[in-house]
Amino acid sequence: MSYFVIGLLVLAIIVVLVSVKVVQQQRVGVLERLGKFDRLLHPGLNIVLPFAEYVRTYHDLRIQQTGVPPQSVITKDNAQVIIDTIIFYQVINPEQATYGISDLVQGVRNISTASMRQIIGNLELDEALSGRERISTEIRLTLDEATEKWGVRIERVEVVDIKPPTDIQEAMDKQMKAERTRRAVILEAEAAKQDMILRAEGDKQSKVLRAEGDRAAAELSALGQAAAIRSVAEAEKARVEMLRAAGLTPEVLTYKSFEALQELAKGPANKIFLPTAAVETMGSIGALGEMLGAKK
Repeated sequence: MSYFVIGLLVLAIIVVLVSVKVVQQQRVGVLERLGKFDRLLHPGLNIVLPFAEYVRTYHDLRIQQTGVPPQSVITKDNAQVIIDTIIFYQVINPEQATYGISDLVQGVRNISTASMRQIIGNLELDEALSGRERISTEIRLTLDEATEKWGVRIERVEVVDIKPPTDIQEAMDKQMKAERTRRAVILEAEAAKQDMILRAEGDKQSKVLRAEGDRAAAELSALGQAAAIRSVAEAEKARVEMLRAAGLTPEVLTYKSFEALQELAKGPANKIFLPTAAVETMGSIGALGEMLGAKK
């Protein structure tokens, strides 16, 4: 009897364990009842009918990634390139992802490979090497269209690397090196040109400043000389006006000077040397005498 009870307890424990299903967060279970899809098991505690219901598979609802093995593809101009890609996808319909295709990951890879061959086949080598973003976008659109009935959404396709043939790669490296050398030469020549221009501009500015300085100095010198002449003229004018105010005109002063010379000449040992200007003035002594007599 005790063995029977123990057997029942063991059976009950097994039934409970089989009936209780715990689903983790961001996962979902596809439940079948007697071999037919019945419902989805969501995160948390789920109760199923033992021996009649079972979980066919679990799907991760997070974004998944799968790498596509490197593919050798021929471009439009018959160049063979090797392309390495990564696909990011997400299961949005677990039922379709379970019953729509037998191997979801392998199906995504195969569709990606076929799309890649078709897209690269319509591009030339240079377009393929420089058009990674375009290639990624076209592959994603093609995968989206193909996997829509699989319950999968393609989030992103990344072209990791595009490797051209070895001889083309070497030619590209040489071309790139020559281009860098050409740019360096151009930059060096441009720098030398700018240096010459700056030096010429500096020399020009220096000459302009020097000329402006010389002109300013000449103007200041001329202004100083003009001021000195005006000062001398004004002083002479003031002296003449003072003499006239005192009744001493230039003619009177000349006559007085000759009177003084006459007195000096009376001595027997006196010799007087007259300047040329004084001799020229002697012709007017008579007129001066008459004028002074008339004034007296």
